[in-house]
Amino acid sequence: MIVHSSDPVALVGGADLGPQDLKILQSYAPSFVGVDGGADHLLTAGIRPVAVIGDLDSISDGARLEYSDLLHHVCEQDTVDFEKAWRLVDAPIVFAVGFSGGRLDHTLAVLNVMGRFGGRRLILIGTEDVTAIVPRDGIVLNGLGTGSRLSLMPLATARVSATGMRWPVDDQVFDTLRFTSPSNEVVGPVVTLSAEGPVLLVLPRRSLDAMVKAMMG
Repeated sequence: MIVHSSDPVALVGGADLGPQDLKILQSYAPSFVGVDGGADHLLTAGIRPVAVIGDLDSISDGARLEYSDLLHHVCEQDTVDFEKAWRLVDAPIVFAVGFSGGRLDHTLAVLNVMGRFGGRRLILIGTEDVTAIVPRDGIVLNGLGTGSRLSLMPLATARVSATGMRWPVDDQVFDTLRFTSPSNEVVGPVVTLSAEGPVLLVLPRRSLDAMVKAMMG
């Protein structure tokens, strides 16, 4: 491990960010890790990371010089930079921004890593959505709001139960090529989810606070 923290940590990738993304993350995570070219976002925002991790083929000369004492070059090419960084960060929950909304293959690679690291808690923040793997011990969500969109997408075969949604699920087998629930809807004040297997929970961006409270609860 390169980073050890008892508090949340934010990973910042090189994909486009919203104008308030880093400011919002500062209210949740006191420590930032630049992931290759994501170091340039931090440099622009005036945020000093605790580390910069990756194969370092996308970082600018300016960020490389500014953070020269924080660089951790992981030279192997068998994994994407997101995985290189996440596997080297020890924190109770990790936020990730700057890893989606760009190239589809990069986004798919990130989701693949999330599925394989399903026992660790991470929230992926995009321009429209926030995404996490349903924890192995389940999750209880409050305050999503009636009518709010809620999507459940398996990354492999999984058995899922859910309440508080327009189309509840009771011990249903989900599979990437068979049954999924891509656009369900919240109808109750509380949503409960459990999954045996890797299942993505996707909520609107405005539900970030509710997801954080549920994931850290």
